[in-house]
Amino acid sequence: MRRRLRSLGLRGRLVLTVIGTVAALLVALVGLYNVVLAQRLNHEVDAILRARASSGLARLQLTGDRVRVRPAGGQGQSDTPLWIFAGDRLMLAPEGHDAAADRVAQALAATGSRRFQEVGATERRLFAVPVKRDGRRVATVVTSVSVAPYDRIQKLVLLTSVVLALLVLAAVAVAAWWLVGGALRPVARMTAQAAEWSESDLEGRFARGDPHDELSQLAATLDELLDRVAAALRHEQRFSAEVSHELRTPLAAIRAEAQLALRHPHTEEEHRAGFARVLATADQMRGVLATLMDAAHAELDGGRGTSPAAQGAEAAVRSCRAAATRRGLRIDLDVPAELRVGVRGDLVERIVAPLLENACRYADSRVSVSATTAPGAVVYSIDDDGPGVRQEERETIFEPGHRGSAADGVPGSGLGLALARRLAQKAGGEIQAVPSAHGGRFLAELPRG
Repeated sequence: MRRRLRSLGLRGRLVLTVIGTVAALLVALVGLYNVVLAQRLNHEVDAILRARASSGLARLQLTGDRVRVRPAGGQGQSDTPLWIFAGDRLMLAPEGHDAAADRVAQALAATGSRRFQEVGATERRLFAVPVKRDGRRVATVVTSVSVAPYDRIQKLVLLTSVVLALLVLAAVAVAAWWLVGGALRPVARMTAQAAEWSESDLEGRFARGDPHDELSQLAATLDELLDRVAAALRHEQRFSAEVSHELRTPLAAIRAEAQLALRHPHTEEEHRAGFARVLATADQMRGVLATLMDAAHAELDGGRGTSPAAQGAEAAVRSCRAAATRRGLRIDLDVPAELRVGVRGDLVERIVAPLLENACRYADSRVSVSATTAPGAVVYSIDDDGPGVRQEERETIFEPGHRGSAADGVPGSGLGLALARRLAQKAGGEIQAVPSAHGGRFLAELPRG
């Protein structure tokens, strides 16, 4: 049963729900109307019987224990079905009466009580009214009325109401199918459009403004979903492009070393030098892959949280200490211990470390890392006493694979600064290269914790 309902689709299930609700309401209304009608008809029948019984009582004349029946309107008999009993003796009976009605009238008179009685065989209803004197029944008036016309009216009304209810239910079904289909049609179109956009047009949006009804809320939700899909696809494409771009050169270098070793004889020292170059290139590839993977993971989780501002900076300094020692550089760290940043410490390290590595590549003797506060932000300043960054290159150096003019002869992939800025922006901050009178300076602004 559930499978069949699911196969109907949302439109069919909604229509069935509407039809079921309306059908239940119609059944209740038809039943209630016919019950009320039956009660009303019974009340009318009883009112007629009481009126006829009153006419019959008016024809009685009691003299002592004797009971006499006056003529009705000067006629010997009345058209009104009427039985009059003196005690148990029948004094008056209606014309054309049948035995079944006589027996019921006799039984009603014998009870000595005021009561109604149905005679199913003749479709009549009888009413008995006893006449008592000194607590003793001296006479009984019994009258009757045919209930066949009332039964026919009741059956006709029942049939008519059932047919009318079926017609109303059919009309409701047609209207519900049309209305539900019309209401769901925009939803179906929006769903199909969103599916098409997710595959072929990452910039397509419904753009219905602020949500004010169900359709605009759905449009806003689908726009948010498409934004996430587009961001995920762009992230995937960018990651693939970066991996392809960054690994192409080291792979070519490894291939060239292998081809050179196979084609030409070398001395042992030349082989060792070739293997050293291959190892250095492989280490470069591993570093690039690690950087790209760390950046991808950080972009996915956003790095939201809080941490001491010094925590991430100290970790970045530790990661760059070996490279600074090889070049004879001094790294100064000045970050207040009480300062907190609204980013996790590991993400702060991934943001600051590329800036610090860049400074260690170009510095002459000194690199410093400090942090100050700004309205709603913590600003890390990474300074070195190297050649600095030219004004026309302050933005281009943040493009993947692009290196400044000072990079001639200095190893590097041109990826660290681009990833650092991307991570900072993901965390709600920014990185920029600013002019400095004593060398290079990078400012990393992150939300304050």
